[in-house]
Amino acid sequence: MRGWMVLVLAVLLPALANAVELPHYAKATHLGVTSCAGSTCHGAQEPFKTSNVLQNEYTTWLRQDPHAKAYKVLLNDLSKRIARNLGLPDAHTAKVCLDCHADNVAAAQRGRQFQLTDGVGCEACHGGGSTWLGIHISGASHADNVKAGMYPTDDPVARAELCLSCHYGNDRKFVSHRLMGAGHPRIGFELDTFTATQPAHFAIDKDYVERKGRQNSVQVWAIGQAMALAKTMDLMLDPEVGTSGLFPELVFFDCHACHHPMSDLKWNPRPSTGLGPGMIKLNDANAIMLRIAAARAAPELARSLGEKMRGLHRAVTQNREETRRLAGEIRTLSRQLVGVFGKRDFGAEDMRALLAGIAASGNGGDFFDYAVAEQATMAIGSILSAMRAGGHVPEDGYKRMNDALQRMFAAVAKDEAFRPGTYRAALRDFEQTIPR
Repeated sequence: MRGWMVLVLAVLLPALANAVELPHYAKATHLGVTSCAGSTCHGAQEPFKTSNVLQNEYTTWLRQDPHAKAYKVLLNDLSKRIARNLGLPDAHTAKVCLDCHADNVAAAQRGRQFQLTDGVGCEACHGGGSTWLGIHISGASHADNVKAGMYPTDDPVARAELCLSCHYGNDRKFVSHRLMGAGHPRIGFELDTFTATQPAHFAIDKDYVERKGRQNSVQVWAIGQAMALAKTMDLMLDPEVGTSGLFPELVFFDCHACHHPMSDLKWNPRPSTGLGPGMIKLNDANAIMLRIAAARAAPELARSLGEKMRGLHRAVTQNREETRRLAGEIRTLSRQLVGVFGKRDFGAEDMRALLAGIAASGNGGDFFDYAVAEQATMAIGSILSAMRAGGHVPEDGYKRMNDALQRMFAAVAKDEAFRPGTYRAALRDFEQTIPR
């Protein structure tokens, strides 16, 4: 990413996440998915060859996107069980469920064709159409649509803030340990991977680049890691979220450190934590990935992040005030790195160095934990995708790397079946394929 786009990002990235109101909280009226579904708008059966957008975005969402089925999930047996465990009448009317499984805006903001049962529809991500649909239909530029109230999902910072609001939580909605204990599945998230597998209902072609700038998967991945860690620190510091009575909010910690049979003697020392056995450990998967990304783009910040995270691991077991101090400093560092990554055009050398850094961290003992291995695997997928798209790896080399990567994905396919030794062997096989 070069030229004017770099200059714009350098100014906007650090502040954008706080400057743009999320669609769920803005005051615009949500008109419903049918307002986008016309066959000459976004409801075509096949992409239009003469248009600068696909125009089958609604159809892709309806047929392939899990977001379209998010409300229906609340009617299944597992959701009914979770609701009973939480003492709720049912899941499909409970605010705690609807806030993420539907476009649950206030009743006064629901247009005539709006249906809560549509799940996470167009306006849940792109913003209520009442302020921008008119000029959008008239052919206004993307910049003018955004100015009128469309949410800028093309911007990685704004997208991370939006996605994390459900795939992790914020000060108004949060996937707590209580929800997990009631039966809610564990949530894993990585911004670039989840964007690609949504499935993406856009094509990054010449028209897209002219309207919105060029996407860089590595930059999106790195920004996503920084935003995820900053959001974690935000919520740890929030007095309404960070503690529940005597206990800290347990969802901040590594699930699998506690949830395994007592006979499964799985503990191994982790150099980056400094913790001994029997200590509850923070889920630091995003921090480890962020440190690797920062080591390439801002080595001093990477060293500081590593030191502060090690201190935070220790402080959580000893001192509440020290925990809060370090969490605040790590949040600041994470936000700084969002700005750093926004200015960096990750090139071929960066990508190879990042792959080598991930492999070195794994071989150094950081990937005994499932959550870290899962994040590392998605990271490698994003970097490899960017290498191929940029022409930085020949097709036969890409095939070798991807074959090795698929063995890593197989090793993390099911958290309950995860075996660190199997994963590290797959990682070592992948390491041998990295171009030198």
